[in-house]
Amino acid sequence: MALIPVLRCLMTVLFLCVWSNAQAEVRPTQVSSTSPSEVPFDVWEDPDGQAGIEQVIRLPDSQWQTEATGNATFGITSSAYWIRFAVENRVPDTLNLIAELAYSQLDDVVFYVFSGGERVETFRTGDARPFYPRQVDHPNMLLRLELGPSQVKTIYVRAQTAGSMILPLAVWRANDFFGAASNEQKLHFFYYGSLTVIILINLAVFLTLREKLYLYYAFAIAGYLLFFASIKGYSFQLLYPEYPAVHARALLVSMPILALFSVLFCRELLKIPSHSPKLDIAIRVMIGFEVINFMSALSLGYNSAIILSAVSALFFFSLLFVAGPITWVAGVRSGAFFTVAWTPLTIGVLAAAGRALGFFPENFLTEHAMQIGSGLEAFILTLALADRLYREREDKIRAQADNLQKEKARSEAQNRLNDAMTHDPVTSLPNRNRFEHMVNEQLQQDPGGRYMVGVARITRLDEINRTLGLSRSDRLLRRLARQMTALAHELPFLHRSRDDRGRQELVYQLSGDSFGLLVNPREVNDDFESLNQALKQLAEPVILDNLAIELHPKFGAASYPEHGDNAALLIRNAHVGMEIAPHSRFETGFYTQEFDIYSESRLTLMSDLREALDENGTELYYQPKLSLFSGSVVGLEALIRWHHPERGWVAPSDFIPLAEETGVITQLTRWAVERGVRDLASLSGDYPDLSISINISARDLASPDLEGLIASTLRTHGVEPHRLTLELTETAAMQDPDKGLKTLERLAGSGILVSIDDFGSGYSSLSYLRRLPATEIKLDRSLIEDLATSDSAMVIVQTAINMAHTLGYQVVAEGVENEQSARLIRQLGCDKLQGYWLGRPMSLTDVGAWLAVELNSLAMLHEL
Repeated sequence: MALIPVLRCLMTVLFLCVWSNAQAEVRPTQVSSTSPSEVPFDVWEDPDGQAGIEQVIRLPDSQWQTEATGNATFGITSSAYWIRFAVENRVPDTLNLIAELAYSQLDDVVFYVFSGGERVETFRTGDARPFYPRQVDHPNMLLRLELGPSQVKTIYVRAQTAGSMILPLAVWRANDFFGAASNEQKLHFFYYGSLTVIILINLAVFLTLREKLYLYYAFAIAGYLLFFASIKGYSFQLLYPEYPAVHARALLVSMPILALFSVLFCRELLKIPSHSPKLDIAIRVMIGFEVINFMSALSLGYNSAIILSAVSALFFFSLLFVAGPITWVAGVRSGAFFTVAWTPLTIGVLAAAGRALGFFPENFLTEHAMQIGSGLEAFILTLALADRLYREREDKIRAQADNLQKEKARSEAQNRLNDAMTHDPVTSLPNRNRFEHMVNEQLQQDPGGRYMVGVARITRLDEINRTLGLSRSDRLLRRLARQMTALAHELPFLHRSRDDRGRQELVYQLSGDSFGLLVNPREVNDDFESLNQALKQLAEPVILDNLAIELHPKFGAASYPEHGDNAALLIRNAHVGMEIAPHSRFETGFYTQEFDIYSESRLTLMSDLREALDENGTELYYQPKLSLFSGSVVGLEALIRWHHPERGWVAPSDFIPLAEETGVITQLTRWAVERGVRDLASLSGDYPDLSISINISARDLASPDLEGLIASTLRTHGVEPHRLTLELTETAAMQDPDKGLKTLERLAGSGILVSIDDFGSGYSSLSYLRRLPATEIKLDRSLIEDLATSDSAMVIVQTAINMAHTLGYQVVAEGVENEQSARLIRQLGCDKLQGYWLGRPMSLTDVGAWLAVELNSLAMLHEL
């Protein structure tokens, strides 16, 4: 033990020798435009605290230690510390500066200002003295300085405190300091205000429910509020500036208060006694210790009390940090909230304690770590309390709701019945019956008036249904209905009516994808500009589940009395007007008999189709077909597409029925066979096993040229017959059973495959189908759509597959839109699938690129 003083002396001598070689005179900091300036300073420790300024200024440079960063932390110490630094004005103007020791917990601070070797000012402050008078109304230790041009001032500062010795030094320009201080105080008081709101809310809940949990939490947050207001010096500045002793004790008392009530809150929230008896013992010990800590804060010396509180905080937060996961594992829902909440707070407490004990440096993170952590903790635990309150009241609310539901059941049943008769079940908009009744009634009341029926149709709704499914498309329709209703309320010239329940009716749903309204043109004073703008808004993409969906709506209108004298005729003509491209700046197509394509002009459609076939105005798109056993693409179905030079894209459902009626279908089939076989031949080099499916009709079966056409086309392009599949519907096969059967037998005998398309959508004789030389049955998409949601659909599909397999057919599922349906049909034993989930119809170029990219990855699909 006798060696210890000797070793200390040797180390001190060595230190002073090294330091004497490194030290120089005090170099002044040049004040620039940057504020605050980092001010390196020299520091000297006065262990007994007895040195005066005269002794200190005579100290040799070797006695001083330089802090180049302008920031020093010495932990809890009873020593006094002296720092010295100099500032120099290198600008031509007089500078007003503020030297700041940015730590409000220094008990005694004395600033000595020297200029030209003479002491010109002495200023005493510190939180052990009354707050006023201070040169600046701020909790930190501040000194005002005025520097003339080229003037240098040297400042000595003596600091002593009973707590942690932290000396962060900065020199500010006065205006910059006041701006930064103002911004910092706004953040602090926002934080204090948030804690106050949380306290008041929990006190209000406690007074309402009389549950002590909320009282504990309010007192715990009050402890945080007192702690941070004290440690930042704001409570001293604002509440008791003349009583520094009260300020010191307030800080000491705040720590056991927040700890005690946090432990009580934790025990109550996590229901620790019933879920973890051993943990409850530790919690009880912690409660007793915090009571002792509270009494110590009132009686012990400052240093002893602050060390006891720091040690208490380490154990206290460690215990509560463990309590969350333990109760979480035990099945307490609040344990999850508690674990998440106390993680940032525990980290903040450890950082703050380490800073106070001198283990961590003084910086923004260590200074504000506990404040940031406590803010996050308060927010998350407030959510936990809200969750707990909600769940505790849930059963009671549910019971009350059940009672109300029973009381309203009879009246609501009647209302639902009425709504079902007069309103759309998805959007709740009044339906076509209501619209026709309203329009006819208005025309009867005002036969000499002028009115306009407007119709809007969502043209992509079928595609949206197939792509997104009915559930999401219903959500889309509901959103669209709300948007249309909101826009309609802003248009005063729309006719308004009320139903029996007093609900206003503006927009009506005429069908699944069509909407109608009645316009009174006599009340329009802006040339329909507001209506046109509303329609443009409806044409904008709708965001649904992060998808921007183009609705492609069309708008049509018909006028009374020019275009009809009753609602049904006006609606019909408005729909026709919708198909007419607008010829003005308006979004709406107005009905004119000249452009009524469903009258004389419709008769020219087939001549246009013949011309398109002769001039290659049509094209084939291909949709892939996947084998569920090999996981590879085994075929392509050819689908015809026609872009009319005037009408645009013409839907197959618009021209194929007409082609069958007029006989143009035979020319269309001839073109499809020649083009399809030619395209298959172009793909054969890369995909020699790929097959193609082409649709034929009942008229084709009756044509004597069909067999020869197919045979010669296959020979011309060198395609084996088994790579061609002819698809025909049940209805087509049944139109002329005997003749059709003979034709199919001859085709099958030549090696061509036959497939029954849309099986399950029509009426067929199983005994006849059994005689057909088909190798494949394609289940209609109507059977697949509800497969994932309907048990009956599952039974029907399973029965159809079993029956087809028994008859020796392979089964293809059409219209597979999602992976769930794909998995289900594979489990049911289906052989192949086709649908948007696998791929949409593509041009020859696109399908070639798609096969090159996708074919390798599709081999894994057999793992469905």
